[in-house]
Amino acid sequence: MSKGSCQGCLDRDAVIADLQQQLAALQAEVRELQARLGQNASNSSLPPSANPPQAPKPVTKKPSPRRPGAQPGHAPQTRRRYPPDRLQRIITFVPDTCGYCQSPLPKHQGPHDPEPRWHQVAELPELTAHITEYQGHGRRCSCCGDITWALIPPDIRAHSIGPRFTAVLSYFSACHHVSRRGVEEIAEQVFAAEVALGTVVNLEQDVSQSLAPAHAEAACAVREAEVKHADETSWKQGGQKCWLWLGATAMVAFFVIHARRSAAGLRALLGETIHGIVCSDRWGVYQRIAVECRQLCWAHLKRDFQKCVDRGGAAVAIGSGGLAVVQRLFERWHRFRGGGRDRPSLQVQMAPVQQELRALLERGCVCADSKVATFCRNVLAVEAALWTFVRVEGVEPTNNHAERLQRRAVLWRKNAFGSRSEAGCRFVERMLTVVQTLRLQQRPVLAYLQRAVEAHRAGLPAPKLLPSV
Repeated sequence: MSKGSCQGCLDRDAVIADLQQQLAALQAEVRELQARLGQNASNSSLPPSANPPQAPKPVTKKPSPRRPGAQPGHAPQTRRRYPPDRLQRIITFVPDTCGYCQSPLPKHQGPHDPEPRWHQVAELPELTAHITEYQGHGRRCSCCGDITWALIPPDIRAHSIGPRFTAVLSYFSACHHVSRRGVEEIAEQVFAAEVALGTVVNLEQDVSQSLAPAHAEAACAVREAEVKHADETSWKQGGQKCWLWLGATAMVAFFVIHARRSAAGLRALLGETIHGIVCSDRWGVYQRIAVECRQLCWAHLKRDFQKCVDRGGAAVAIGSGGLAVVQRLFERWHRFRGGGRDRPSLQVQMAPVQQELRALLERGCVCADSKVATFCRNVLAVEAALWTFVRVEGVEPTNNHAERLQRRAVLWRKNAFGSRSEAGCRFVERMLTVVQTLRLQQRPVLAYLQRAVEAHRAGLPAPKLLPSV
């Protein structure tokens, strides 16, 4: 029997091979678990508030040697003077005698006297809701003795809370995350009006119905826009997980809650046929959009490269190279945004950055780390969508616009834990749509809500959410 051919040796070699295979699998599993354990806000979609204790400390700037406050040469920020039509009363102080020679001074301003100095104080009046009582009187007939009652009009009897008060209470709950019991307390303690908890819910639905036309108007505007941002975040309806989708332009934000984070949810947001260019992350559902009509978010890509660095081993070189590419890209972009160059110059400056990224991704496709290799292949497949902002006016290299608009929704979710019913979800998506759109347009929110409620109750057309062109 030749050396190494005995059954014992064969069995031993088989056991060693099996153990080596198990060791490789366990090492890969350990690397994957360590990568998950190392996830934080710098290398994943985790918010900074969810950073684990071992996450890197946020970058802090070195203390400045300058004193706090305005620096020499800084233009003073003077208090804005309210116009005369905003003043409820004016209290005057007139000097009686000259401060120099003690001579008596006239009480009325003369032609050579200077304008008075001023100081304005803003104060709230005693806040009490105006209560109007409608009385339907009865009169007894002198002929037959029957009593005839005057009917209070049905449109008056339909509501016990007026349009402005309705708008204010819903404004507190939707825009400033006050709980319904908190709204009930505000109504009683601030406005001296008793409002039942169930009434607060009914008022929300009244406002929700008032904003339905505005919500549809925003949907059309976003879907027809040439450039838009898209994002999604989790929500809950009756304890079940669903998704709050957002489509946004520079002047319009459109929110819709859907049960799925899928193509059906994207259709609910952007319609059956997606028009224009969509800026988003690399979530798989956006793959149904043609690559030439997409702009991928470079902020997400930066976090992915940082994640490669944090994985260690063969991934470090790919991650470090990617972070260097991202830095050069944003340097050129910020100079372009600052007016330092025109678009043709931007395209020329970005060309070597594109070539550098492509070479890096191609090298990453054969990386020893299989996760990094898969990541590089996936990015290469949609590489053209990384550079849409270079050739198309109005396209940004990041999806930060949508993520900033989503923050209000995230805070609402953290405070209210979602919605209990479908009607509650409709209130959320309509209020977020109207409030964030009005803020983008720098228009007053409360005044619009009041007009919308008034129009809904009177059966009139809803006020326009978008300015007429």
